[in-house]
Amino acid sequence: MKKVKEHFEEEAEEFDRTILQLIPFYNDMIDTLVATIPFENSNPIKVLDLGCGTGNISKAVKNRFPNAKITCLDLAEKMIKMAQFKLSNYNDIKYHAADFSKFEFDDGYDAVVSSLALHHIPQDEEKEKFYGKIFAALKDGGVFYNADTVKGSNKYLDELYDEKWTEYMLKNIPKEEVEEKWLQKHDEEDFPSRMIDHVDWLRGAGFKDVDVIWKFYGFAVFGGFR
Repeated sequence: MKKVKEHFEEEAEEFDRTILQLIPFYNDMIDTLVATIPFENSNPIKVLDLGCGTGNISKAVKNRFPNAKITCLDLAEKMIKMAQFKLSNYNDIKYHAADFSKFEFDDGYDAVVSSLALHHIPQDEEKEKFYGKIFAALKDGGVFYNADTVKGSNKYLDELYDEKWTEYMLKNIPKEEVEEKWLQKHDEEDFPSRMIDHVDWLRGAGFKDVDVIWKFYGFAVFGGFR
């Protein structure tokens, strides 16, 4: 068990270190996302974490809402295992290794949150439909907030977003790795959409008080209330 513990500790530390090298103001994004959840800290809120990764969002939620009951969902079993390790002090968290776009959610959630995950949904029509699925999973008065990468509203802004992101990565990572690994993975695996479209889709799904809470070029925190 000691070796298992060390293994997951190393994996989680490596992932968390890498995300800070790749994503500008990552901790600010997380802090903003959790700050948007509009309930008393002592409330036993029911939360769904979509694409939970190593559990950073869920841990931040538990820090603010110690009585929260959280469901963590991620496609990668390895990420689920790292989240379980990171959140091992809590006994009120459920874990599912599954594709969130196909997973059948419970309903009655007070909050649905997601970080750097929904941009993996390839088609805009699928994202729009998925927002309707999230809306249906929430209680009246519940909220959905997403911290994710977004595109600009035109070609110039989109190129500017990419330029600023690349500049940030080059401060932390060798140029060869940025160009041959991270930018290539972005082109192959990421399907960000325009920020303005996200706002329209959320409103179309029924969300009210939709807002962009935080933004740095191609990274944003946004969502709304049911």
